[in-house]
Amino acid sequence: MKFVLGIDGGGTSCRAALATVDGVVVGRAKSGAANIRTDLTGARSNIVDAARQAFIAAGQDPELIPQTPAILGLAGANVGTYRQQLEAILPFSTSRVETDAEIALEGAVGSGDGAMAILGTGTAYMARKDGKSRAIGGWGFQVGDQGSGARIGRDLLEQTLLAHDGVRQASPLTDSMMAVFRNNPEDVVEFTTNAKPGDFGGFAPKVFEHAQKGDIVANWILDRAVADVEASLGALDLAAGAPLCLLGGLAPLYAPRLSARYRALLKEPLDDALGGAVQMAARLFARPEATR
Repeated sequence: MKFVLGIDGGGTSCRAALATVDGVVVGRAKSGAANIRTDLTGARSNIVDAARQAFIAAGQDPELIPQTPAILGLAGANVGTYRQQLEAILPFSTSRVETDAEIALEGAVGSGDGAMAILGTGTAYMARKDGKSRAIGGWGFQVGDQGSGARIGRDLLEQTLLAHDGVRQASPLTDSMMAVFRNNPEDVVEFTTNAKPGDFGGFAPKVFEHAQKGDIVANWILDRAVADVEASLGALDLAAGAPLCLLGGLAPLYAPRLSARYRALLKEPLDDALGGAVQMAARLFARPEATR
């Protein structure tokens, strides 16, 4: 064995890192979405594509993929049998699928105590206290992921239609969203017919952008989203002084909007989720004698 792979897959993209057996990354790549619950076949395709591109980026032959073990932290791995189904059809020498929260916590705080929140297309939370981990959320767009980019985007479309119908007050944000859909509410509805979480999440940065300008609808949406995030953080029962790390594409947008209580706990993560997958792969595969 010459290399290990770390893979981080979510509702918007899949990132892969090829590393030496000591955990030194030599190649990185990115492909499409890899939520295994919403699209197992598509996720598998994007995972393999990202892995191949990581080998190429490192100047290595992708034909080595069947000889390379991988740790994969993936959205959707916390429910059903999707994890086992995927492990059975991946081309790596050994495939170990973890939740995206597990690799995120590993990357953020290493092997010690602490907590992290993934704030991206979806949301998930995990804390480790006295060596024991506890996860919250990550139940998916339809019944969970409160505060996520997907839910923010969905809420924006809902408020846009309510403003169009005169039920709620319109704003520059809702006006701009109607313009995206040619000022035709039927186009908004058609968009939602086949939209995936990542499609809804694509509108989230627009909400944060307008909130900074004082947009009333944007701030209403984000006030509710922040309350959802803080409710989950509160349920983690964070230990005093334990680091809290925010990860994901929306993390820097959320950080200044949190209450003083949580801002005081914020620490820069040691690494991101992809780095956590790489370090876990090196520890478990290249140094199997190490404990998890």
